[in-house]
Amino acid sequence: MTTGVASGHQKSVSNKKHGIEYKWIALSNTTIAVFLATINSSIMLIALPDIFRGINMNPLIPSNTSYLLWLLMGFMVVTAVLVVSFGRIGDMFGRVKVFNLGFVIFTAFSILLSVTWMSGTSGALWLIVMRVLQGVGGALLFANSSAILTDAFPPDQRGLALGINNVAAIGGAFVGLILGGVLGPLNWHLVFVVSVPFGLLGTVWSYWKLEERGLRTPSRIDWWGNVTFAIGLIAVLVGITYGIMPYGHDTMGWTNPYVLGALVGGVLVLIAFGIIETKVENPMFHLSLFRIRAFAAGNLANLLASLGRGGMMFIVIIWLQGIWLPLHGYSFSATPLWAGIYMLPLTFGFLIAGPVSGRLSDKFGSRIFATTGMILAALSFFLLTLLPINFSYIWFALLLFLNGAAMGMFSSPNWAGIMNSLPPGRRGAGAGMVATFQNSAMVLSIGVFFTLIITGLATNLPAAVFGGLVHQGVPASVAEPISKLPPTATLFSAFLGYNPMKTLLGPALGHLPAAKAAYLTGKSFFPNLISSAFSKGLDQAFYFALGASLIAGIASVLRGGKYHHVEAQDTVPEVRETKMSVAVEPNV
Repeated sequence: MTTGVASGHQKSVSNKKHGIEYKWIALSNTTIAVFLATINSSIMLIALPDIFRGINMNPLIPSNTSYLLWLLMGFMVVTAVLVVSFGRIGDMFGRVKVFNLGFVIFTAFSILLSVTWMSGTSGALWLIVMRVLQGVGGALLFANSSAILTDAFPPDQRGLALGINNVAAIGGAFVGLILGGVLGPLNWHLVFVVSVPFGLLGTVWSYWKLEERGLRTPSRIDWWGNVTFAIGLIAVLVGITYGIMPYGHDTMGWTNPYVLGALVGGVLVLIAFGIIETKVENPMFHLSLFRIRAFAAGNLANLLASLGRGGMMFIVIIWLQGIWLPLHGYSFSATPLWAGIYMLPLTFGFLIAGPVSGRLSDKFGSRIFATTGMILAALSFFLLTLLPINFSYIWFALLLFLNGAAMGMFSSPNWAGIMNSLPPGRRGAGAGMVATFQNSAMVLSIGVFFTLIITGLATNLPAAVFGGLVHQGVPASVAEPISKLPPTATLFSAFLGYNPMKTLLGPALGHLPAAKAAYLTGKSFFPNLISSAFSKGLDQAFYFALGASLIAGIASVLRGGKYHHVEAQDTVPEVRETKMSVAVEPNV
């Protein structure tokens, strides 16, 4: 008996030695995957002006706004909808097999995006369809990367591994801003070409080196669950997307019957989905996982943190491009690139804090770091409300760094805590559920932030625009219809690097004295005109993010202590026959 134990122990040590090499292979591959996918989720934010010029479309024409929104948000919508299903399929047929397919699909559609030859409406539709299909590949990668890492790393090292992976995922969104700003002006095709060599490298690397190490759970596909979940979530996310567009005489589309129908109908279908999942034998969405305290609390915290973070980046970019950068001498056409550069402190904070907190959470547990991160995030949002609209950059940079560090301190331990709480046979589905909450919350966050900003502008901007234009000699008959235009057009104009006043005044500029026309289309008139109204909406958005962060902190407190499932295969032979148990260490 002693010999058997020793033999088993030696085999365990041998496997562990082998694992030291393999786990880093798994980490390198999954990190490439999520970094590449999240770069593509944000790379178009800054590059959109160049892309629209490249396909000869004016994004500011009202009929083209839907193309603009779908190019921005289509990738996020499709990944949010599909990650749970793909995680479940990974549990059934092999996570590595599904992950590898994701690399192939993602790379193929990156190539098709990079060779776009059409222009006008057909070019925009081609880009949207290819982006959606590229998002399918991204969903396959997202859904299985965390589960592959959890299979490869022992519980006491998962915080570091998932921390690095999560930093790559969220850090990629920040890097995408810079890449889009740098590559777009050179050639808009490069925005898509840049993904191709890395996609090819990742595809070869994953097929060559990754191994199936997770437990498979053979079962039937829950078709009714998949269909109702997809229909319900798509309806809600599409409703949010069109809700931020003008409708009739309203500044936003929340009164649009189609938007209301999509939102209400989507929620009802999702309720039906929840009922179905309690009845079927092999559900895609394992609601029973929410009985695990660490999983339920971690998901709630993740959803709220994403609500606070998602729209913040979008709104801060508009703040920089529409107001601060022009006031500091940058032309409107140059603001997209410089907005990305001036937001780098946010990236640095996240990249520094994420891996460190992930590694420390392996030793001390997730709760203390995730909770502290959310408290610091709430503090950073509060301090941002104290900044004047034309701030001193050093203070802005420090607050961005604090916010990025706070989000990094939260994200890595939170992901590690969630994944450690999952049984091996449910890691793919569980990771997909986490990613669904996060990606859906990002889309919802953009809708919430944008609504708060537009509401603030709609209250104060019309009178400011009318008075400012008339004071500069613009006839009242010209100024009045401009002042009544939806603020959405003004914000999109600034966001896309166009001078809003030059766009809105158009031919009327030719009837004004040259000095007046130059001042109206210069770098100071529009920022000063919009500052007061924008500031009110901006404060409301930051207070919303502050509240979401505080509630996320409370959810993190409720997760309990250091918690993970103990896999039987990590123990000596006598214990291997024991069913899976849960190890709960004292609260930290």
